Amino acid sequence: MRQRLVIIITLVVVIGLLILINAASYVKLEPTADSELYPDRSTLNAGATGTRALYDFLYESGYQVARWRESTSSLLNFNGPKPATIVVIGRTVVPFSDSDSKELLQWVAGGGRLVIIDRSPDQGLLPASGNWHVGAHTTSYPWTDADPTNFEQMTGGVKPVPPSQPTLLVRDVKEILPSHFAGAITAATTSKSDTKTKPKGHAAETPSDDSESSETPPPETDEGTESVSKDETTKSSPAPVLNFAREAGALLAEYPHGKGRIVLLSDPFIVANNGISRADNLQLARNVVTGNGGLVAFDEFHQGRSATHNALIQYFAGTPVLAICGQLALIGLMVIWSRGKRFARPLPLPTVDRRSSLEFVDSMAELQQRARAHDLALENIYGRVRRVLVRHAGLNQNSTRAEIAARVATRSGMDPQKLETLMRNCEDAINGAPTNGKEALRMVRQLRQIESALGLRTRDREVKQAAGRLDL
Repeated sequence: MRQRLVIIITLVVVIGLLILINAASYVKLEPTADSELYPDRSTLNAGATGTRALYDFLYESGYQVARWRESTSSLLNFNGPKPATIVVIGRTVVPFSDSDSKELLQWVAGGGRLVIIDRSPDQGLLPASGNWHVGAHTTSYPWTDADPTNFEQMTGGVKPVPPSQPTLLVRDVKEILPSHFAGAITAATTSKSDTKTKPKGHAAETPSDDSESSETPPPETDEGTESVSKDETTKSSPAPVLNFAREAGALLAEYPHGKGRIVLLSDPFIVANNGISRADNLQLARNVVTGNGGLVAFDEFHQGRSATHNALIQYFAGTPVLAICGQLALIGLMVIWSRGKRFARPLPLPTVDRRSSLEFVDSMAELQQRARAHDLALENIYGRVRRVLVRHAGLNQNSTRAEIAARVATRSGMDPQKLETLMRNCEDAINGAPTNGKEALRMVRQLRQIESALGLRTRDREVKQAAGRLDL
């Protein structure tokens, strides 16, 4: 009973687990609404704070765009076509580690282009350019109930901002409309002669008129960058170019890093789904993201959407196939466990008698021969013959010899006197009358002759009866 109770409890637990698996597979929770306080800047998000509209627009316009779901280390050892631009938008779900920042800046120093669109970017991604340090800070934090789909809450009272410098990043842009929560970009120098912040909207002494083609080597090797000799590159100013100046600070900055460029835009609202259609935000987003062409990769790895390297699992992700496989595996384990459990007391294994029945006959014959038990051998044979003669005569076992012999003789034509004499001699030998082997053999031979004459064949009948018992 205890064994059955354990199995019943196990079945209940298994059924409960199956119910939980089905509930987790088929019951979908309502997606949380986009919030400006906790935005989702992924290109897979079609909500207000997402950037899917920009990605789809660039893709349908013929630009080479991709979602980069690999780690930053793959930028250095990727064997396929490497991206020309990496775009990091907003506060990432997976923060950039020190190694990630180092590898990404090493890729930029080798000629890559990094676009950062954030109100308060990670300073680890903004290395110094010569004596210049670029930073951005948030001037107005979003309140908790800020609705990103409400145009008045996002941009009410904000005036459009025209470009302050005619660079390639602002071509075909008359003015842009930022949000209330746009960050402010500042650039400061650490030189002794000028420690003050440069005026907003102005570049260094030698601004670059082509932000993509100018390659400026840093005078020192920054952390995570490659050292580039001055003889290998064209000399240009390391000072950042600030654009869209406002009282709080600029909205756009660009500066060289090694052989590459770093572009900083301080308001994700300009490229988000809820703000890209305002003023010339779309044109600015296209200029900033695409640059001089090439493959543009949007960082989805740090948005919490890294790629899985198991193609089979990735193919069935989001379908009930994986849950079904888990249920089948659980049922299989349950069957294996139940088959290995016994339901009652342990029983010994069945023993197979490998001995032949002839071994017993041979042993008994040898014992009788050594003991000279001729009467015992004769008793076994005569007893069977007498039972057959009684049935043949239609009498019962209590009938006398004379009655049996007379009835058998009447039916078969045998001599009743000889039959009765044979039966008497056999019974006398069985009851202890002296006899020998020859005499016992002679009587047995006569009994077999009577069987043959009457067609009784007692041995054949016994063999058939034994076979029938074995079949049953």
